[in-house]
Amino acid sequence: MRYKNSIALKVIFFGLVLILFQSCFVAKNYERPEVLDEAHFRTDLLPQDSSSLGDLSWRDLFKDAFLTAHIERALENNIDIRIALEQLEIANAYYRQGRAGYFPTLSARGQVTHQELSANSQFGSFFSGGITQYELTATMAWEADIWGKIRSTKRASQAAYLQTAAAHQGVKTQLIAGVSTLYYQLLMLDAQLELVNQTIKNRETSYETTQALKDAGLVTAVAVKQTEAQLLTAKLLKIDIERNIVLAENMFSILLGETPRKVERSKLEEQILPEELEAGYPASLLSNRPDVMAAEFRLREAFELTNVARSQFYPSLGISATSGFQSLEADLLLNPNSIFANFVGSLTQPIFNGRRIRTEYEASKSRQEIALLQFRQALLTASREVSDALYSYQATVEKIDIKNREFEAYTLAVEYSEELLNYGLANYLEVLTARENTLNSGVQLRILQFEKLQSVVELYRALGGGRE
Repeated sequence: MRYKNSIALKVIFFGLVLILFQSCFVAKNYERPEVLDEAHFRTDLLPQDSSSLGDLSWRDLFKDAFLTAHIERALENNIDIRIALEQLEIANAYYRQGRAGYFPTLSARGQVTHQELSANSQFGSFFSGGITQYELTATMAWEADIWGKIRSTKRASQAAYLQTAAAHQGVKTQLIAGVSTLYYQLLMLDAQLELVNQTIKNRETSYETTQALKDAGLVTAVAVKQTEAQLLTAKLLKIDIERNIVLAENMFSILLGETPRKVERSKLEEQILPEELEAGYPASLLSNRPDVMAAEFRLREAFELTNVARSQFYPSLGISATSGFQSLEADLLLNPNSIFANFVGSLTQPIFNGRRIRTEYEASKSRQEIALLQFRQALLTASREVSDALYSYQATVEKIDIKNREFEAYTLAVEYSEELLNYGLANYLEVLTARENTLNSGVQLRILQFEKLQSVVELYRALGGGRE
């Protein structure tokens, strides 16, 4: 009885020592570094508003029913998304393992040991032949987190999980931007094809008219051939546009995780955009970016792993307990007299280990510095992409206004020159030039309309948009 009380007192004393030591952490706490001066951001186009385009759900930004249905299918079926989800599951498994670091380990073992003894040995003189021992044991071990190693390991695994989650969100953001951009490109190609088809129809009529004018002696055969050449040029352009449509549809289908097929869609002129593009303040402007978040979580993981490496220099304090049954006879194994138990407390201080601990610590500090530089690079890239998207949108809006007026001017020029030609008051070269300019201007106008939509999508992506 006195022996058992002595053991209990030792365990209680050892536990109190462990609790006392656990308050002595050497691990540092992470603080977000200031790596950029926001005063130097080129954000003079940003409305001073707390809201941001990146905070919008993609369902609120995109009003086209066909597009939203395509995005839903892409988020469900896209191969990259499914790979990212599996990577998230892997990170979650490691995160759950990191959370279990504070708990003791428990293992059970059943064992039969047979030993043949030498007759001339110490035990062989007492036991003839051999000894068979039966064991059924359970062992529990626990390490005190004196220096914060387990805590830092847990936080590192949490940062790794959050980094993977941010990377998954980044894949979603890129996918939504890719699907919407390619969708708008298809609408642009459709609008160009519609313009070219109308141009071909008009030029076929002009070709017939030119032949009639030649028969009437008002124009030469050169004018007829030039009109025919313009008609053939428009037909070649139609072939190119139709080819680009098929290629774009094939690529679009792959983004949706489907085999190449025709894509259902609306029209370019039916698209609705936000009237004002709000990006918010510079700080919030970058905080939503999945790549920026992933870079900072990578930095936090490296920071915590540096804490872990630093803690290896200090002694580790552990406790283990083993209990179970031991017997030389199998039928007496579960007898109360076969019960045994032992408790072990250990304090281990590394002294010479081939410089492994110092090498790992130095390497971990360098990895932390690399993560810091990558975080800064992510912020720099984010600020540039937001600035690019804002200025591109503004420039495209201004260019569309000018291109609309140019297209209207060329259209009127065609009408006037053809009317003057019918009265013999214009050179046919003027008519040809006006027609060609009108077609080129119309095609470029539709490209600008696409670029306007694309710049909105790019700004949404640059601001970290893509939420449900």
